[in-house]
Amino acid sequence: MDPLANQNTKMAKSAAADYRGRTPGNMPRFIDPFYDLGTKLLSVEKPARYSGGEYGSIVKKDALLRTVVAFPDLYEIGMSNQALRIIYKKLNEIPGVSCDRVFTPAPDFEKLLESENIPLYGLDTGIALRDADIICLSLGYELGITGALAILRSSGIPVRRVERGERDPVVLMGGPCISNPLPYSRFIDAFWIGEAEAGFFELCEKLLERKKTGALRDDIFSVIASHPNVWIPGKSGVSRAIYADFGQADPEQIDSGQAEPGPRAAFIFPVSNIKTVQHHGTVEIMRGCPNGCRFCHAGIWYRPMRQKNAGLVVREVDELVNMGGYREISLSSLSSGDYRYIDELTEYLNSVYSSRRVSFQLPSLRVSGFSLPLLEKISEVRKSGLTFAVETPLEMWQLGINKTVKLDEVVSILVEAKRRGWRGAKFYFMIGLPPANPSLRGPEKGKEQNSEQNTEPDEEEKAIVNFIAEAGRRSRGHFHINIGVFVPKPHTPYERAAQLDEDRAWRKLKYIMSSLKPLGHKVSVHDPFTAVLEGLIARGNERAGEMIEQAFTLGARLDPWSEYFRKDIWQGLFAENPELVSSVLAEKTEETLPWSVIKPGTHHAYLEKENIKSGEANLTSPCMEKCTNPCGVCGKVHRVVENSIQYEVKNEENLAPGSPNAVVWRMVFSFSKKDSAVFTPHLGVIEVFSMALLRSGLRPVFTQGFNPHVKLDFASPAAVGTICDGEIACVDFERYVEPDFFCAALGGVLPAGFAITGAEAFAVPFGAKKHSPASLLYGFSYDASAAGETGGHIKAADEKAYRRGLPAGSFPRRTGLLARNPAYEKDHQPYTDYFDAYRRLYAKQP
Repeated sequence: MDPLANQNTKMAKSAAADYRGRTPGNMPRFIDPFYDLGTKLLSVEKPARYSGGEYGSIVKKDALLRTVVAFPDLYEIGMSNQALRIIYKKLNEIPGVSCDRVFTPAPDFEKLLESENIPLYGLDTGIALRDADIICLSLGYELGITGALAILRSSGIPVRRVERGERDPVVLMGGPCISNPLPYSRFIDAFWIGEAEAGFFELCEKLLERKKTGALRDDIFSVIASHPNVWIPGKSGVSRAIYADFGQADPEQIDSGQAEPGPRAAFIFPVSNIKTVQHHGTVEIMRGCPNGCRFCHAGIWYRPMRQKNAGLVVREVDELVNMGGYREISLSSLSSGDYRYIDELTEYLNSVYSSRRVSFQLPSLRVSGFSLPLLEKISEVRKSGLTFAVETPLEMWQLGINKTVKLDEVVSILVEAKRRGWRGAKFYFMIGLPPANPSLRGPEKGKEQNSEQNTEPDEEEKAIVNFIAEAGRRSRGHFHINIGVFVPKPHTPYERAAQLDEDRAWRKLKYIMSSLKPLGHKVSVHDPFTAVLEGLIARGNERAGEMIEQAFTLGARLDPWSEYFRKDIWQGLFAENPELVSSVLAEKTEETLPWSVIKPGTHHAYLEKENIKSGEANLTSPCMEKCTNPCGVCGKVHRVVENSIQYEVKNEENLAPGSPNAVVWRMVFSFSKKDSAVFTPHLGVIEVFSMALLRSGLRPVFTQGFNPHVKLDFASPAAVGTICDGEIACVDFERYVEPDFFCAALGGVLPAGFAITGAEAFAVPFGAKKHSPASLLYGFSYDASAAGETGGHIKAADEKAYRRGLPAGSFPRRTGLLARNPAYEKDHQPYTDYFDAYRRLYAKQP
């Protein structure tokens, strides 16, 4: 038996040891991390990653068709992913279908699950993944594949597809990376090619009907495999699913803002209890890109360009703010500046939301479409930085990649920005682009790049240094420079291009760093070895899949993270397979490419023509409704769509009842934190309440300055793993709010495990000292019955020592907080409860 298969099979059996005897039709197993793992979960980093209970999560334990959307990266990355939110929302909207969430476990949690014989589970229902019908993996980055395998192994699901049986779920993968599915075909049962909205949810409805008739795994797989947008090994000519109706306003959803709103549009939930890497709401304002940059896989893969109706954008923003509680909204696309009427849209959004301290971000602004007034509009609440994605410095090379970023234009923007108070800028470049590296072209040139004879800098790196040096000199600025290594991707004009090897890439990067740092610029570089690995997977075949399995078996996990990346493992495998690596990096000369089994919509003749135009430094005009350079995507069904109607969507202020008052009103409230919420760290608790206040309809006071936030104070942080019955916090308002109204409004929008237990409002006169709850802290009340004590009051300074004496294996319970008694001299009692303390300091009501 293959030793790799033997080892992975043992691992899978270990993860599923206590329920592997399940037969089809048995009830699935559900895991509750609070009870099944208990205090052992506190031994891992960030246990809130695995506890669930987020606001807006959907629990459907009785669904007939059970699916899990799996993101092959840590929770902090996956919870920001828009594809995950789309799949989660749409599947859970189907009666009889449930969709749970799961993310790659960090190594410490993976070991904990294995030691406890507990399989990986979904965060919403707690379903053991092996008991689901379908696992939907979304792969957005090639290096995420080892994270996907970790999900399978920790679930007790065989890593190899050929080893799965009737008791295992169907493993389905989607996402942009599977434009070449061959490297992953060793592990994945089937691949959804294209956009999920274009048929995937209808497919799941069909699967539900089959489940009602008693369908088992083989029946489910056969239905999936027969779909025209699904690829399985051995199948060819599979077309990419394209969502033709993306972003189109439905009269039932938007009727110019005069009537009640229709069905919810935004992809909001669940809202994380801890800060994610991109902790903001996202509205996808455009799918696809009109610009046709020849190096950009996403720009080609997501054709045609489709712009979302502006009224629908406003509607989704309103829901993200009022229902989600987000104060940072990203208007997302591959090139946000190309969205029609973007100036008018951002101006309208600012006019509605700036008073609520909601800020907007526009990623991916083209320099040629750069507008400082536009940038100032979106920076009205929170100042964002200037970013220039130059890619390559010389105009001839820019024409080759079908993108122009002239030095004079960049300098004029920098000078004007400096005059308006902006400081600093970030530049992005790529080394290894074909127009800037003619030595990589030709069938034999890719083999010559490893030569160590020429150590002189190439024209490419010298041109990057000169571009930045000149921009800095003329604008009198210092910049942050980010340099990446170009990775050719399938189904792009450069799909046949050679890729820089690691040695040559490092020579280029070292020259750039050594030249720019003395000039005062900060330079960050991407690891060329990682780029080589990405290229190997992106353009590899089934042999790359064998290497992936070897790396995983040897311990590779979470490769996108530098702290987890096992470079030594991959280097060893590269050394063992030099011909495979060099063949993938070299220019492709074969007539048929491995990924030709997939039909992306863009015709191969168009890609070849674009590659020729790149060598000739000829531009191709952007995609437009009346196309002059057809790529093959558009036709009777699919076409370029531009936003053409600006709906005036009514925004209703949802203020709490009350009347304006000259004083500041401080609402002191108590809350409890139990069950899954005990794993939420203090910074997460702050975020939970800040977002809940926004979605509650209450209007708290915000701080001033560069990054305004809610004036929310907590008396004392509770250690992770502490059950809390009476924590204390306060929030300020400009007008009086009824405490009962406050409790109902805020308590109704908190995640599971959090509850408001009391509140009182106090008037703080103008000029009076604002006593924070932390400044009044005396100590704590603990339930110490587990220690054989009667409980009692603990001074704040003694809390740590007291907790160390509590028995291990149980969650300590903090029953309340004690405030210093302002009337100590009068009644000789050093502490009191917080509400009494504030009553003695301020008037209680108007």
